[in-house]
Amino acid sequence: MTIRLRPHHLLCMLTFVGKGYTAAFTENYIRIAARLSEGEDILVVEGPDDVCAPMLGEAGMHCLDGSVVERDLKAREAVEALLNVPVGPGASIHPDADFLAAMRDAFSAGSIRDGCARCEWSPLCTGIAASGFDGVLVNPLDC
Repeated sequence: MTIRLRPHHLLCMLTFVGKGYTAAFTENYIRIAARLSEGEDILVVEGPDDVCAPMLGEAGMHCLDGSVVERDLKAREAVEALLNVPVGPGASIHPDADFLAAMRDAFSAGSIRDGCARCEWSPLCTGIAASGFDGVLVNPLDC
């Protein structure tokens, strides 16, 4: 199978430690993190993805807000510049140890964080990066 992720979730997965908007969101993301750790490929999509799924029926769901779409655009541009490959809708990414190491190095350096602008989780993610990504749930088996 393939995990469908929007571009800014390529950044979020780097620091996911099991915290989320709701219990259903968190449980879903924990399952996705396990699949990513097992090496399941990522299909980049536009708009709501597999991470968003538990929130799609909720009032106040922000997955279609302009600020989230802007995060996707900025994350896409940053990750494309880092990896020197297209990361738009339809792109396929294999989240192996080398991919995650490059992404986490760039995340720690701040060079791919434009997609994190105005995100309520940014302070938590900054702390996780500063800790050396201690406790993150996306860790490929080949790490």
